[in-house]
Amino acid sequence: MSQKVYFMGIDTGTNSSKGVIIDQECNIITSYSVSHSMTNPQPGFYEHDANKDWWEDFCSISKKLIADSRIDPRDIKAVGASALGADCLPVDEFCNPLRKAILYGIDSRATEEMEELTLLYGETQIKEWYGRPLCSSDVMPKILWIKNNEPEIYKKTHKFVTASTFITAKLTGEFVIDRFLGLASFNPLYNKDTTPNEKLCQPICRPDQLATIKEANEIAGYVTKKASMETGLLEGTPVITGTDDSGAEAISIGIVTAGNMMIQFGSSIYMILGTKTLVDDDRLWREEFIVPGLCDISAGTNTAGSLTKWYRDNIFPEALLSQKDSGYDAYQAMADGLEEISAGSDGLITLPYFAGERTPVNDPLAKGCILGLTLSHTRKHMYRSALESIAYSIEQQIKIMESHHEVSIDQIFAVGGGVQNPIWMQIVADVTGKEINTPAITIGACFGDAMMAATAIKHLGFEDFKALTKFIKPGKTYYPNMETHITYQKYQSLFDQLYISTKDIMHAL
Repeated sequence: MSQKVYFMGIDTGTNSSKGVIIDQECNIITSYSVSHSMTNPQPGFYEHDANKDWWEDFCSISKKLIADSRIDPRDIKAVGASALGADCLPVDEFCNPLRKAILYGIDSRATEEMEELTLLYGETQIKEWYGRPLCSSDVMPKILWIKNNEPEIYKKTHKFVTASTFITAKLTGEFVIDRFLGLASFNPLYNKDTTPNEKLCQPICRPDQLATIKEANEIAGYVTKKASMETGLLEGTPVITGTDDSGAEAISIGIVTAGNMMIQFGSSIYMILGTKTLVDDDRLWREEFIVPGLCDISAGTNTAGSLTKWYRDNIFPEALLSQKDSGYDAYQAMADGLEEISAGSDGLITLPYFAGERTPVNDPLAKGCILGLTLSHTRKHMYRSALESIAYSIEQQIKIMESHHEVSIDQIFAVGGGVQNPIWMQIVADVTGKEINTPAITIGACFGDAMMAATAIKHLGFEDFKALTKFIKPGKTYYPNMETHITYQKYQSLFDQLYISTKDIMHAL
């Protein structure tokens, strides 16, 4: 009888990090998570302390997983890490951060740099590179912001890295980034052959300040002696390049062919739809996906779980206090009774732009809005309207995707913390008029990291990405109520008009 082998995956998100050890049949042996928080030093600025929030989380989770599972580290055959992305972190040659990390698209500080770059290259060239205008998710303007505003840090920078690059470098000493993130988020600083574009790098950074591109499931390096002491992993354990959290989560549920879509319910919403070719649309994003030969359309909101957290902390504070005393989940308390409120929250519409918005409006100055309040409305109406608003945003983006004749959506998978809220999932099904599937294992991106780690060493049964689908078990399916869908279509029409009608007022504020 052959000895069992194991694989570890750890994902770092906006508000928490989570890790898992799986065996060779993709059974979860143990999992563990820790929380952290981002800082918001001024409007539009969102940051993480990379050592504390990223590396210390990774080390503590790795040690905890090994201790709880009682697995000999020698039997952990490969490790994968993913993280929120794409961020911008300048580091020295020893991978020491030179400032706090500038986070992904929720950080909108580089608006002037976006304008500067658009003037430099022209709108036509930007459209050719990105398939859309520059937005707050792009790393190039963030690097330029550091150059323009923090020249001393800029001069000291050895590499500009994103979170997955940072963690892998701390583990192996190698600065790498996966093709998916490199060619998309750092566009156009790399050539299509994945080498740095020396000409286009010139106004932004030196070519040698970029990480080396590899495939997400390619071995990037091996655990160093120092990292072994900090993580409990065996020195010499293979470490894959890794990717961003959304990409890893998509892999964890089998987004490996065109027509399959993931909706990730995290602090924000991230949507990935597999496509056969690149599809240009100013309102959305497109990339070559992690799976070789597969492209995708992606979209992202700036709020989802962060909006429900805002409601918990500010509108339902006693639910959180009660959770500490009774153990009854605060979010469950907030959801109790929502099903008794009619679709459309008795005439309330929320714009969930509490942190600006990414797709489809790409407006960092967008603001939140609750329209239609009367004296008969309660905070429960407001909360249901907030959940509906995320569903309206999802439907808005699905309609844009389906407007392209070459695009089809065959199956939708919902993942992330939001799937624990069945009322929310039913709302999404009713608003979109589509079946929403959840996988049996909803632990998230760390599961995908561990699966990709298994493919890196070509373990038996893990020959390639498509081979992973046989390990993915279905969970619950939410079927749309088509009568409710018709009701929601009226509210959807109003939601689609609300941002356009209030944009000037938002900007004035």
